[in-house]
Amino acid sequence: MTKKQNMASWIAQVIAALILGQTLFFKFTGAPETKEIFTLLGAEPWGRIGSGLVELLAVILLLSPRFAAYGGLLTVGVMTGAIGAHLTKLGIEVAGDGGTLFIMALVTFASGASVTVLRRRELFFMRRAGGARHA
Repeated sequence: MTKKQNMASWIAQVIAALILGQTLFFKFTGAPETKEIFTLLGAEPWGRIGSGLVELLAVILLLSPRFAAYGGLLTVGVMTGAIGAHLTKLGIEVAGDGGTLFIMALVTFASGASVTVLRRRELFFMRRAGGARHA
């Protein structure tokens, strides 16, 4: 990876980790807005707590240089679910937020996807059998 790609990856990693990390407080404390969302999804409390644990793992992986590619991949998966929930059951605007949660999900998805693409050679299933790749 070039210096510019590394810098771009770290910017995306930090953006995704900050957004995911900020929402953890609300999920783990059972904030009323979060409980309302997961009740609408029919997943309160286990969906809220479970998604919080998966997002916490994504944050840890994103901030670990060795495992950032996996954090990006996990972020894409989690945000695919969040975006899908917005487009099917929740709507773009939730509880009068003006679409803020949906926009944050899109930004987080894009950040996770960027990390995954930039660091794709670090993913074990992308390595060639029989030796290491050279860039």
